[in-house]
Amino acid sequence: MFTLHPQLAADTIEVGDLPICKVLLNKQYSQFPWLILVPKRTGCRDLTDVPPADYLPMMDEVREVHDRLKAFCSADKMNLGALGNMVPQLHIHIIARFKTDPAWPAPVWGTPAQPYADGGADMATRLRDVLDIMPGSA
Repeated sequence: MFTLHPQLAADTIEVGDLPICKVLLNKQYSQFPWLILVPKRTGCRDLTDVPPADYLPMMDEVREVHDRLKAFCSADKMNLGALGNMVPQLHIHIIARFKTDPAWPAPVWGTPAQPYADGGADMATRLRDVLDIMPGSA
């Protein structure tokens, strides 16, 4: 049974569920529209751990979320990553970047957090509309 890693649960607010992935908003960094997709599959640490039948549909979800977030934010550049050094559960970061953001052009990691005042609730609602998804239940 799929369970979200406690660190991901603590750092994010749920946006909703796609067929393969749970979509989360990083609520710690309001200065970067930052989504995290987590395949709802157990035992996945790396991309190649995703069952073969789910891999391409998962990557289609990543691409769709990437493109919709980019359009929604009018981002200058999109960053994508699946690092997992600190949290062993496979999760894919999709981060909208701007030439005016506080970390540009460096990576966002190490930038001081600026949490959403409302915990990300308003942004999560707006992103549900953009992504055309309902809050998840898994």
